[in-house]
Amino acid sequence: MTRYLGPEEQKTLLEIARDALEKAVRDEPLPKLDLEALPAALKDHGASFVTLTREGRLRGCIGTLDARQPLAVDVQEHAVAAALQDYRFPNVSLQELPELKIAVSALTPKTPLNYQSPDELIKKLRPDIDGVVLQDGYRKATFLPQVWEKVPQPEQFLSQLCLKMGAPADLWKQKPLKIHIYQVQEFHE
Repeated sequence: MTRYLGPEEQKTLLEIARDALEKAVRDEPLPKLDLEALPAALKDHGASFVTLTREGRLRGCIGTLDARQPLAVDVQEHAVAAALQDYRFPNVSLQELPELKIAVSALTPKTPLNYQSPDELIKKLRPDIDGVVLQDGYRKATFLPQVWEKVPQPEQFLSQLCLKMGAPADLWKQKPLKIHIYQVQEFHE
């Protein structure tokens, strides 16, 4: 996402996500998107995450950090994946569909965050603004900026992110890690 998505573009993406979610759970074929009929911002390559919640609790979240396809297609694919491929949860059932809420996060391109020490890293992070990608060799994990609401302290945020990538919680203090940041425009039903 390199441009702001207006209310109509947001509404269209949420409709695409809802349609894909419902068809996938019903095991129906997904419609082919008519990209030519969509606004330019939805045809442009974009990266997204689709988050499903039920009664305010996470029910699935899948996305990508890199823009590889039109944003509308990316959202459609991630809505299906959040419902049927998030390993943390069983597949969404037909009975759950009416209770699920959808949120879409359109991402900016990620940029490297250079730092010399753990203290400098803490000072450079912008809670509630930056999504963070940590990488140590082949291990990698990200938290969207929305996670700051639940984990507001930068030290805890980084420790939880290390755990998410399968590393010790204090790895970010022990050695330099490859770190990227990005921002999102989030909108929901």
